[in-house]
Amino acid sequence: MLFGKLGWMEVALVIGIILIIFGPGKLPGLTRAVGQSIRNFKDGLKGKGEEKNKDTDAKE
Repeated sequence: MLFGKLGWMEVALVIGIILIIFGPGKLPGLTRAVGQSIRNFKDGLKGKGEEKNKDTDAKE
């Protein structure tokens, strides 16, 4: 493993640093963007994006 085992203290430190940098107001938007990026990446690996691209190519 690259970083080894992370304990609760390290996780709390990372969360604290993220809150300081982005602020609590932008945190929901940031987590939403990260989740959507991960979902798009997984869909791309499964080939789901190809069906959407074929539909848009057929319309043009």
